Amino acid sequence: MIVTYRRFRRTYLRRILYVLFFFLLIDALHLINSRPDTRRSTLKPRAAVHQSPNNSVFIVSVHRNTEKIQREAWNEAVLGLVDYLGAPNVHFSAVESGSQEGTKDALMELKESLDARGVTNDISLGMTVWEQLDEIDARPDPTAPREPGWIWNTREDQFELRRIPYLSRVRNQAMAPLKLLEEQGRRFDKVLWLNDVVFDTQDIITLFETRDGDYAAVCSMDFKAAPLYYDTFALRDDMGLKTGSLYWPWFQSPLSKEAALRNEPIPVVSCWNGIVVFDSAPYYANPPLQFRGIDDSLADLHLEGSECCLIHADNYLSSQKGVWLNPNVRVGYNVKAYNKIKKAYFPSAFWTVVGAWTNRIVSWRVGIQTNLETRVVRKRLEQWAAEAPKGQPPRYEPGEACLINEMQIMWSNGWKHL
Repeated sequence: MIVTYRRFRRTYLRRILYVLFFFLLIDALHLINSRPDTRRSTLKPRAAVHQSPNNSVFIVSVHRNTEKIQREAWNEAVLGLVDYLGAPNVHFSAVESGSQEGTKDALMELKESLDARGVTNDISLGMTVWEQLDEIDARPDPTAPREPGWIWNTREDQFELRRIPYLSRVRNQAMAPLKLLEEQGRRFDKVLWLNDVVFDTQDIITLFETRDGDYAAVCSMDFKAAPLYYDTFALRDDMGLKTGSLYWPWFQSPLSKEAALRNEPIPVVSCWNGIVVFDSAPYYANPPLQFRGIDDSLADLHLEGSECCLIHADNYLSSQKGVWLNPNVRVGYNVKAYNKIKKAYFPSAFWTVVGAWTNRIVSWRVGIQTNLETRVVRKRLEQWAAEAPKGQPPRYEPGEACLINEMQIMWSNGWKHL
């Protein structure tokens, strides 16, 4: 006898829904109960840090329109860190350029406080926003030999200043005092890069101690609108893949995802994510490790890669010690976000379940998108390598995992895609 829909709904559908709800509830409870406790250990006495190896730190940052976060939290956090590490163990280097508000003043106030503490520092105040606009508008003559760092905009029929080489130049400028200090007999064990994020001293010490200091580089996890992480441009899992979603546990690779679930250091190919600590050795090599963009001729094929990703591809220590992300160090681009992600358990029970199911649901779609973009990138890389001028060395880009199907230029008071 054929069962009518009404009878099926009354007799079976409700039971099926009850069973599904039961299994979903069990899964949710399992996810929530299996969350690791992310509470951090008590900060060690300052003397313990001074007596330990690898304790001298070159702190470096670049700034543009960062006044608000500096005055709210950043300057105070930097001063707290240098007080903890001790003035003899620290040098602070910062480069500012193109700010439209009071970033220059905020940096000068920080400099006064550093000077008062006896902390050596180099703070460079660069161009005004108007001077920066003039630089962007000083386009090369299309009929002259091509200048490095410019790309042709077919829509506007003119050259445009590429964003990544520009940022690389600023970052290398900020790193320049490291070499000068070496010539004066001062070397540092670690290079600490700080974005305009909210952090505290414990965050930094926890990063330093990741894997007992055995790493080429280690990063925090950054948030602008918690619980969604922020830096998608530079983060790649241990397979060189973009993350599966902005929700915890983030990754496509089983190995990286499993480490995130256990709240252990996560193996990655590249990261930046607000704060990153480098073993300083590559910066003292000959030639030293430097930031860069991909070759202009490769960018012509509508590809781009973050300088914060390429730096790991160029770092000889990356293959020896690995690049890691410490999920227990979470920083925010505003105070509100930082307070949300600093709780003992992260993510919250609700976002644990949402994140787990979001990653499960979108995994197939993200996998397809990743495969398609990888094919596009690889095809253009092969074209670029095949078009190498005769008589010149073969073309090779070690940062393939960093490449995306984009073209980025400096524009007006920021940047844009072409």
